[in-house]
Amino acid sequence: MATVLYIEASPLKERSHTIEVARAFLGAYREARPQDTIETIDLWAQALPPFDGATIEAKFAVLRKKEFTPLQQEKWDAVRAVARRFNAADKYVLSVPMWNFSVPYPLKHYIDVVTLAGENWTWSREQGYRPLLSGKRAALIYSSAGSYELTLPPHAADFQKPYLRHWLAFIGVQQIDEINIAPTLADPARVAQIKQEAHMRALALARTF
Repeated sequence: MATVLYIEASPLKERSHTIEVARAFLGAYREARPQDTIETIDLWAQALPPFDGATIEAKFAVLRKKEFTPLQQEKWDAVRAVARRFNAADKYVLSVPMWNFSVPYPLKHYIDVVTLAGENWTWSREQGYRPLLSGKRAALIYSSAGSYELTLPPHAADFQKPYLRHWLAFIGVQQIDEINIAPTLADPARVAQIKQEAHMRALALARTF
């Protein structure tokens, strides 16, 4: 049995292209693996602790192997609880629209909270940065108004896909599958075709994910 953590980054819900495809993916996944658990984090409903000055000081206390102050301990406990829920999942599904060439701000907040020294990455003078997660997999479902495709190298103005790829690799998630819905600002018939193709890709991927 595996745990899938679905992270939803769009506030549009029923009108969201990424959520629509993600729900199709998760429905097919449930059919293929009914024994697995799917947990959902709606970033527009989830109360996240702030990553403030005291939390940053706690982060560097971890890296420098120093004792926490009581305030740093309180702040670190708050973010670590969120990070450990993230780390406990075996697989991740993210539905992510492009906002201003990058990701919605609640997702950036969530990434800052869960990406913690000593929890899913570490650093030393001898070895530099090292990931602590392994054996995990992620499916990323993107959308964008413009035509930012799944190309390597990515479009120069696309900070959505490279950011998420690099973040996941940084913490140790190496197996990444991607579905792209773009462009969404196109002729309605073309958008319908793009979404249909994304749905088919999602259904096929869910069966092997």
